[in-house]
Amino acid sequence: MGVGPGVRASKKLRSCGRLELNPSVDAGGQFGHKGRQGDPTSQKEPSGEKLSLKKLLMLQEPLRGAMRAAELCYKFSLRGTEAEMTEAAVDSKEDPSEEAEDLEPLEPDDRGTFQQVTNLLNIMDSGSAKTDAAGAGPDMRKTLASVIITEKATTEPSVVLHALIRCLQVPEISIQRKVNIYNILQEIIQQEGELEEQGVQRLVAIASKEMRETLEAEGYVKAEVASDTLVALSRNHFSLVMYELQHHLKPLHLTDEFVIITLAKLANGNVFEFMPYMGITLATIFTMLRLANEAKMRQAICGAMETFCETVQFYLRHLEDSAYPVMTEDQLALKLFPMYRYFVTVWLRDHNPEVKLGVIKSLKPMLSVLLPTDDLREQLYDYIPLLLAEYRGGLEALFVTQVLRQILEVSVTTNTPVPQMQLHTIFTELHIQVCAKAPAQEQYSSQNLAEIVHCFIALARSYPKELMKFFLGQMEMSKEAIRVGTLTLIRAVVSADEPRMNIRTIYLAIRVVKNTLSDTRFKVRMAILRIIGQLALSGYQDRIKGWGLKYVSVQLTLSTYKLTNHREGFNQRELEEKMVHKVTMDTVKIITSSVSGITDEFWVRLLCYIMETEYTEALAPICISLTNLAERQLHAKDAEASVASKGRHVDLPAPQKLLARLLVLMSSPYKGEGRGIAMLNLLRTLSQSIAPSMADMWELEIPLLVKYLEEHTEFTWNQKTWEDKLIQFLRNSLKKTRGSNWSLRLSKELNNQIESFDSPSLEKGFLYRALGFTLATGLEADKVEMLLLELLYKTDYGNDFDREGVVLCFGLCARGQVKTVLNVLRDFEERIQESELSWQIGAWRKDHPWRRETVKSALMVMYSCVASYCHPQMLLTHVDSPVTAKIIHHYSSSCQDVCLKMAFMKSVVQVANAIKNIKDLEDFQFAQKMTLTGIIMATIKAEPTDSLVSPVRTMAMEALSHLSNLKPFYSTEENNELMDISIRSVISLQPPAEDNESIQTLYANAKHALEQLMESLMQRQLDPKGLQEMVHLLEKWILSEKEGEREKAMSLHLHLMHIYVQSVGVRIPLKLGQFGTLVGLIAPCTCDSHRRTRLASMGVLSSLLDLHASQTCSSWGPSKELERAKCKEDLQGLDVEKIFSASSRIAKVACVQFNCDEVVSLMQKLCENIGAMDLQHDKASVTWIVTFLQMRAKELEDKVAEILGAILAQLPVVDHREARRPLIEGILLLAHYHQETVLTALLRQPLPMESHLTEVWLAVAENVPFARTMLRGLMGRLQSSFTPRAHATSKADIWRQAAVDPLMTLCTIHLLVQKTAVDDKLLELFPDLTYVLLLQLSVRGPEATSPVLKTWRLVHTGALPEEINLQRITIKSLQLLFGRLSNEQLVQSLEEQNVWALLQGSSTFLQGVGLLARLCMRSMEGYRQRLLELVLRGMDSDILSCRVSSTAVCVEFMSDPALYQEELLKPTVSMLEKGVDQEDEALRVLSLRALGNMALGAPKKVRRYRKLLLEKCLDSLREPMNTSVASEGMEALAKILAELREGDLGPSFGTICEQCRAFFDNESELLRFKAFVLFGKLAKVVRISKKHFFKEEVKKAWIPLMLHCQDPSSDAAEACMATMFQCVHFWGWKALESSWGRRDSSTADEMTVFQTTLCSILTQKKPAVLYSFLLETMTYVHSNLSRIRIAACNLAGTIMKQMSAHRLRKLDFPALRNSLQELQLDSDPGVRRAALETLKILDTCSQHPLLASPGGFC
Repeated sequence: MGVGPGVRASKKLRSCGRLELNPSVDAGGQFGHKGRQGDPTSQKEPSGEKLSLKKLLMLQEPLRGAMRAAELCYKFSLRGTEAEMTEAAVDSKEDPSEEAEDLEPLEPDDRGTFQQVTNLLNIMDSGSAKTDAAGAGPDMRKTLASVIITEKATTEPSVVLHALIRCLQVPEISIQRKVNIYNILQEIIQQEGELEEQGVQRLVAIASKEMRETLEAEGYVKAEVASDTLVALSRNHFSLVMYELQHHLKPLHLTDEFVIITLAKLANGNVFEFMPYMGITLATIFTMLRLANEAKMRQAICGAMETFCETVQFYLRHLEDSAYPVMTEDQLALKLFPMYRYFVTVWLRDHNPEVKLGVIKSLKPMLSVLLPTDDLREQLYDYIPLLLAEYRGGLEALFVTQVLRQILEVSVTTNTPVPQMQLHTIFTELHIQVCAKAPAQEQYSSQNLAEIVHCFIALARSYPKELMKFFLGQMEMSKEAIRVGTLTLIRAVVSADEPRMNIRTIYLAIRVVKNTLSDTRFKVRMAILRIIGQLALSGYQDRIKGWGLKYVSVQLTLSTYKLTNHREGFNQRELEEKMVHKVTMDTVKIITSSVSGITDEFWVRLLCYIMETEYTEALAPICISLTNLAERQLHAKDAEASVASKGRHVDLPAPQKLLARLLVLMSSPYKGEGRGIAMLNLLRTLSQSIAPSMADMWELEIPLLVKYLEEHTEFTWNQKTWEDKLIQFLRNSLKKTRGSNWSLRLSKELNNQIESFDSPSLEKGFLYRALGFTLATGLEADKVEMLLLELLYKTDYGNDFDREGVVLCFGLCARGQVKTVLNVLRDFEERIQESELSWQIGAWRKDHPWRRETVKSALMVMYSCVASYCHPQMLLTHVDSPVTAKIIHHYSSSCQDVCLKMAFMKSVVQVANAIKNIKDLEDFQFAQKMTLTGIIMATIKAEPTDSLVSPVRTMAMEALSHLSNLKPFYSTEENNELMDISIRSVISLQPPAEDNESIQTLYANAKHALEQLMESLMQRQLDPKGLQEMVHLLEKWILSEKEGEREKAMSLHLHLMHIYVQSVGVRIPLKLGQFGTLVGLIAPCTCDSHRRTRLASMGVLSSLLDLHASQTCSSWGPSKELERAKCKEDLQGLDVEKIFSASSRIAKVACVQFNCDEVVSLMQKLCENIGAMDLQHDKASVTWIVTFLQMRAKELEDKVAEILGAILAQLPVVDHREARRPLIEGILLLAHYHQETVLTALLRQPLPMESHLTEVWLAVAENVPFARTMLRGLMGRLQSSFTPRAHATSKADIWRQAAVDPLMTLCTIHLLVQKTAVDDKLLELFPDLTYVLLLQLSVRGPEATSPVLKTWRLVHTGALPEEINLQRITIKSLQLLFGRLSNEQLVQSLEEQNVWALLQGSSTFLQGVGLLARLCMRSMEGYRQRLLELVLRGMDSDILSCRVSSTAVCVEFMSDPALYQEELLKPTVSMLEKGVDQEDEALRVLSLRALGNMALGAPKKVRRYRKLLLEKCLDSLREPMNTSVASEGMEALAKILAELREGDLGPSFGTICEQCRAFFDNESELLRFKAFVLFGKLAKVVRISKKHFFKEEVKKAWIPLMLHCQDPSSDAAEACMATMFQCVHFWGWKALESSWGRRDSSTADEMTVFQTTLCSILTQKKPAVLYSFLLETMTYVHSNLSRIRIAACNLAGTIMKQMSAHRLRKLDFPALRNSLQELQLDSDPGVRRAALETLKILDTCSQHPLLASPGGFC
């Protein structure tokens, strides 16, 4: 909700129990002085606020326009507001309020204003709701509505005021609406000032009433704004408001909470006007105190009293400004005192902590009024115990202490101390607060302690003796907290800058302190030391000269001793002693800077402290103190003091000892609070006492050293630089003593200092260095030798730091004493009795027994250090022997542990550097180089390749790097071997963990050492061959699967590439193909998962491209340079897509620099490396390959085979589709431009088709137009296999030509047909595909399932799977092809008619072809023409199988009119004519069948081609041995005869008849069947001209016809009977025709009847014919067919029964009987029975009596 500032003030009053006296007051209730009446400075509020409001309205004019529009809408929607108000008042169950009853009718103008105000208030209500719903933040609509009402009040204040008051009186309006109204009223009151009195009276009454209503959660907000409104009105209508409030403030009657709060606000905002009412207000409130039992009311009264008291104080300070009757301070105090007493005695004991807090906060302003009154002050002291009692309550102690401090300080200023009888209680309670730990809930413990200190200072001023006596009593207690607290208070008393603090008080305080000097607890010691320092600071130096200085000295010694001799594990005690020592140092600094006349004992103690202490952290303050003391003594004017000073100089330690001590300590100048500057100043001050000869030089150089330290800090200084300055200082100092033994004495002192410092330490390291420089200047060699030998013997060689320090010392000494040093080393080796079999070093050291390897390593490094520091001319003399020889000897004769190896490598490096640094080497040959190299290489090989545990390999590579620069130089083979060993040793290391800093350091050092070694070794091979050898060594690491190895290898490659490019000798051009190979190796790494690897590879590529550009005289344009920079920037990110995009762009930029040969080498290298690493690298390789192919594919015609071979060879190992797919697209891209070459390569791949090859063809299938093109190519390849090929030179070639290529082609076609999406263009290939597949299926050559073909089977060793053969694949392809036609009926027909099975069988293949062609002709009319063209082409093929298959299809086409309609009949007949004449049986059969089908497809053309047709058909009948040909010829004739007339046959008619009869008795059922059918067709053709001729033919054929009606072949029997039926009418006998026509009996009976009838007729009409029939019939009894033999027997019997006796006599009965009797032996019982029956008939006829008479009949 939006509330005014008064709400916030009221909230503050409730929460804190008081109102602060603010410097100003506004209409919202903010308290101040500007608007107070009676204040001469107060004026009415200026009109600047109005002007600013108008400006606001002008700025918001557009929004106001919108608001006015909204206002109009509200006017119309709320016209009934007044009526609704009245209705609501009537309907209300409650009685209308007094104000509501006074509602009067509005004037017309007032009514309009009221309506506008109501509408605007509605907008504000809606704005509040929106604000609540949307969250925090002001609503502009609400603000503008408020501004409009306020602006309207500037012109009509009374009208707007009455309207708002009337709105307040509307029953049952929301709290928020009232709050908004009151806020607007406050703005109007503040804006307008004085208002109409009547309206003000009404507003005061309403606000007062609502302020006093029952306070609920929302009611508090309303009461607050109502109270703020009354306060705003009081500015110009104080009397009305005050009257209203006083009216509700009645004695002995508890008023409302907000009446009290509002009175307090009025008092704060209208001080002088309120003062006349102050007395009665206080008196009335006092009568309510007993009635106020609620905590909230008590808090309100306490807050009001706090405000009233502040108001009174303000009034008393400005009495002269009051225009009202003056009230004196005493009068006001008398009014307040009863309230104070009641608060302290009653309300302060309230259990509510908030009430207690409100009471205690109100006491302070009340005491400010009461304490100045003398009559009341002592009465106030009586209530101090009650305040002290609150320390033990739950109240915050700070507030109690503040009240108590106020009372005590007033008692001191008024010189009316508190009663002495209360002192002990006050002392005790306050002392407990200091000594006891503050409770956890107290938030102001530090502030409370500060207040208590002020209380004790006030008490010390009033009762010093009593206080110190109390302190003394407390110190007698042994508790540390009490003593520390008491000493803290004493220090505070001593430090108080109070002029009234007398010497007696200080004396008593020191007395108390002295009683605790024996306490050893660290807090007590620190407290005493602080008091001593405070005494010195406060000017009481004389009071501490005895006991104080002694105590400080003792504490300095004691704390130093404890710190230097502390035991491990007592960290707490060490910390405590450090704290004591720190305080002691601070105290010493204070004393030495402020206390004069320090005793000699204290001076000596401090000086010895510097020389002897091991706790060097305190040296800075001690040196400062000594410097101050020394300067005082030097500048003392008193002669005795000067003499004393000189005497103290005599008592100083030895000059060399003091200088050595200070020099060593100054090596760490920032330790111990910056001791370096302090010691330098001390040296400068004591220069005359230490070394008078150096004093002048020190005066010049010491300030420079001090300046350096002052310009730096412990974080910015450089240790080596500082040590160099100190060494130079030492050198210059020693030059001043040249010719004396000063340097030897200093050397001895430095040598003596060695054991005073720990190892390691900066001081000791500097000490060894200083000792070496000092010894180098020594004049007596024998004494130098003694010192060096002593140093060698006392050194602990097991301590690395000491060992290195001694080595450095010997090296520095060798600068001026090289022979001396070598003699000492030789003497040392002899003395320790070194030998290979015994090592007795341990006898020399009992405390630190030496290890053999440790001493050997130290000796090696000493020799190398001597070589490093000695004069160059001396080095060349001694480097081979003894220096290097000794190093090799010591290493070879040891166990060669890690430390010894490191020492050896370090020695080699130092020796090599020493030799290299000699300027005039000339032709110096280092004789020991190869020996050292062999040792180092063996060491590197012995290092583990998977872990890094020591810097041995790093140091070894550094040694090799340094040795490589010395003569004699390494050969090329030696160089390569060194490179390989070093690379393997470093790159194979595992990357260290991030949290292992030590291993990371070793790791980084090893990589850097490898780079330096490779750089050194490569310097002598800066040519393309050397570059290639280097890359060859790195290649396996660049292609490593481990990320760390790749990163290291690539970084090394980049480093070496930069060296190669920048070298002078790189102008030699790279070899052909070398550039592509180098780029192909690096390119995939541009997409490495490791960022550093990517950037390094980019750097290598850039170097290679720049190198190639410079060698080919090409240049990079600015755009390409910019693109390269952008790519490098993208490679630094983590976005994988951006990385690959950048790599692709790099490839595009680089592509233009490659010639075709380089492209091939690049492709081969990229393909070779696929699969060597992870997917990301493979994808990068593929990206480069595809990019190059996209840009250069057209130019690579001669290189396609090589590129494709590389891709196909690597494609099987590419496992991931992300990498495989782009490779395949690259193949397709090549195929787009070079189809034949790519197709050949793909078809030459082995079977079974691998997945990668399958995926290639699947990618082809995805692109339908391209797939169509490839299918045409595949068909062309397949068709080419049907043509004769060159003579094979081997069996393998035969297999390849016959099976391999067609099989692969068929597999590919099958795959493409299966996966390619079907469209109209693809369907155009259907005829061609079908035809080609059928032709392929017709080829029955050797299959691919035969034994393995070694010439093309490179992977699989077994036979191909069963399903992969020409026949199966071809049929599957056909099935798939027909399935893709979306012709379900055709597919179903093919399945139902078992076409695929027919095609699969070699015997049924042609049948299947024909059936397939027939179904295609029926269902696929759109493809007929193309199929016909293909068939004709196939029929003309040189390949027999093609001609046969094509003819099989032509058979079906000839039966369809399409052939004739497409005008293809003539060439087809010509081809068929040729086919008939071929030797191949199948081709002849199919050709005849096709010719016969002409009668079906083109019947009108049969007569045109009748001659040819009849000729070819009759020719086929002349080969009875060829059953299929003769059969097909007869069938063709049967079809043709149907379309010819009798005259069309000509002489062929008789030939046909003759040929037919010849086949009636053929053994082939098919031929018999066809012959019967053809004879029947002839019977149908016969008309008048041929009837007689054919009648004779019928007679000749009648017996075979009658017999074959019983043919074993049902088809032949049925055809025979049909033919007989066709021929019966040629006999011309109706009786015979009628007998054949009866169908009421079975076939056998019918035939018997027919035969009987025929015989009967013949007997009567042509007995001779019947006789000939019998003879002919008897010839069939020897037929091969049993059924024919039976039929012949039966027919013979029938004929004999019907023959006349005349004809019977002519029969040769014996012959007939023999024939029939022979049949009795037939295997068929039916034959035997039939022969027996016939034999019986024969016997009957032969025995017939009429045979004797010439005219008898049987």
